[in-house]
Amino acid sequence: MTDLSHIQDPLSLQRLGYAAPLLEHDAVQWVGGVLTPRTERLIEETPVVLAYNGAAHVVMMTTPEHLEDFGVGFSLTEELIQSPADIRSIEVVRYSQGIEVQMTVPAALEEKINGRSRKLSGRTGCGICGSDTIADVLKVLHPVRQGQAIPVASILLALEALSRHQPLNSASGTVHAAGWATAAGALTLVREDVGRHNALDKLIGALVRSGTTPEGGFLVVTSRASFEMVQKATVFGSPLLAAVSGPTGLAVRVAHQAGLTLVGFARGNRLTVYSHAGGVSV
Repeated sequence: MTDLSHIQDPLSLQRLGYAAPLLEHDAVQWVGGVLTPRTERLIEETPVVLAYNGAAHVVMMTTPEHLEDFGVGFSLTEELIQSPADIRSIEVVRYSQGIEVQMTVPAALEEKINGRSRKLSGRTGCGICGSDTIADVLKVLHPVRQGQAIPVASILLALEALSRHQPLNSASGTVHAAGWATAAGALTLVREDVGRHNALDKLIGALVRSGTTPEGGFLVVTSRASFEMVQKATVFGSPLLAAVSGPTGLAVRVAHQAGLTLVGFARGNRLTVYSHAGGVSV
């Protein structure tokens, strides 16, 4: 497994034979009646096949970066596996039209995974595309254990810092991010993607692969708090999820039932707690 975290310029990935998450494109900018030729950086979205034991499960549109993390995180939050150890091997293979994340799992899991193969591709920003039953969408509830209350200042600090740890978004302005913070509000890990669900899957994949446990930290995301985001947070076991935008009604109900502290509109000097307010301290 190649560690690419040391690469500062995402375009340099292309020189290593990887699909670059950013591409350069000639454009013309109009400002105050003046047209100026310029080079813009665009975020790439690439069809990525997630395959288990040689069988394709789903095609997701995602940013071609940290795809090992994405494969593990998606497998875990979609409950195709029970732990990262269920993935015996993982390899990212690039083809002319896309990328395949090839994972090997025990035979006992293969039938379960094949029975839940998605019938549609996952479009950008789509967390449940291809699911054909309500049971596939509304999964079994995962109760979350509450730990120490997270100070308001820590939540706001982490979300403010998140904007400074998004090189892809700084270059393109079109990318979501998900981050993991300590109770003191220090960000320890961030993942970006053109899709908000993919960013969270990549982050959770990276966390479980590094052995990080959910106790003593919390999740922050640059998107709204939809119920899929809440479900993914509860599968990982995070006691708190904070989003810069608001939640949906179903997201709040799932968070309340699972014991998750759900925070929305966390920006500047304000935030709103929608469930389990005891998980936040002043």
